[in-house]
Amino acid sequence: MNVEQNALLTQTGPGTPMGDVFRRYWLPALLASELPEPDCAPLRVTLLSERMIAFRDSEGKLGLMDEFCAHRGVSLWFGRNEESGLRCPYHGWKYDTTGQCVDVPSEPVESGYCKKIKLKSYPLVELGGILWTYMGPPELQPALPMFEWATVPDAQRHISKRIQECNYLQSMEGGLDSFHSTFLHRMSVGDDPLLKRDAVSAALLKADPHPVFVPLESPGGLYIATRRNAEPASYYWRVTQWIMPCFNLFPPYEGNPFGAHAWVPIDDEHVTTFSIDYHPDRALHDAEITAMEAGKGIHSLLTPGSFLPVANKRNDYLIDRQAQRERKTFCGVMGIAEQDAAVQESMGAIEDRSKENLVGTDNGIIMTRQRLLRAVKAVQAGNAPPGVDAATQRVRAFAAVMPRDADLATAPEMQVGSAGTKQVGHQS
Repeated sequence: MNVEQNALLTQTGPGTPMGDVFRRYWLPALLASELPEPDCAPLRVTLLSERMIAFRDSEGKLGLMDEFCAHRGVSLWFGRNEESGLRCPYHGWKYDTTGQCVDVPSEPVESGYCKKIKLKSYPLVELGGILWTYMGPPELQPALPMFEWATVPDAQRHISKRIQECNYLQSMEGGLDSFHSTFLHRMSVGDDPLLKRDAVSAALLKADPHPVFVPLESPGGLYIATRRNAEPASYYWRVTQWIMPCFNLFPPYEGNPFGAHAWVPIDDEHVTTFSIDYHPDRALHDAEITAMEAGKGIHSLLTPGSFLPVANKRNDYLIDRQAQRERKTFCGVMGIAEQDAAVQESMGAIEDRSKENLVGTDNGIIMTRQRLLRAVKAVQAGNAPPGVDAATQRVRAFAAVMPRDADLATAPEMQVGSAGTKQVGHQS
């Protein structure tokens, strides 16, 4: 990649080419639990470098609009959520969930002045424990998301979020780079109850320590697959799904929940990482939920009152050099999510990809970037980018032993609701 391509991929603010791509999708904006009830406190939300305010009105309707009052620019975070609207505390201007001004106390009602005032707003919809927004052209708004994790019953899903202090792309690329687990997460995965490998999968992994990385284009993004030799005349596949523009799905071990991420740009130097564990067939066990809430697996322990992890760049991620020397952890940082954040944020706010030296195990990363660049061209040409169609989201990450002549791209294991979803090491 050259400097210009790197800038193109990493800039998502208003009017940028990649920003236009992101604005064609429904994106996670908040956890539903952050706006728990009617007339609760409003929240500041920054998405794709746009500063907004979110609130739930007296009837429970959701609103997402420009943060600042149209009168004198006061932040509506200080506003009073009352009687089906958000009222600015400075001079009392009031807005409904569409951003429409419904009251200007200093002006006569008969003047109709307030009808002329409307803040920029976006739809906000609750689905699967997430509040989703669409920030693109209204006439191009797609159907609501259909990811499996967003459609299972609440008891079968756990979602957390954390703030990472770097560009979305380097966080997302970390999630799509399966080879890094061989080093960064060595000595950590085996001790984690949510990521521990079962005996069958462990034997298959050990039998062929040199996997072949086989990224393939999918209708919604990529199948990022690793292939190992298995007998007789079979391959052991582990397939991570990447779905445009910022979602991935990865398979479990030993009946553990399936995993997913969404990396949503706050601005060009910060990203919200939504981490999802779900099971398609059963409720999550109490022990699993306890582990998730304790920051195990892909989740993090958070600083009270915020979504910033306890281990962060201000305290060097609580690195323990003694534990590193004693081989209790390969990198000295404890926790899978914390390890990822440490290396991703160490690259700087925006990695300079023009200085990279890529190798064969980076093929999935290379194809991800190419897919994103082509999506920019598609949108600029007036076409829809991949993954907008909700049907392309009805896929599943999987691990399976398959005949060597099997066509991975048509494997039923990858389709939600098919008869062929049984995983190696996964007990339904």
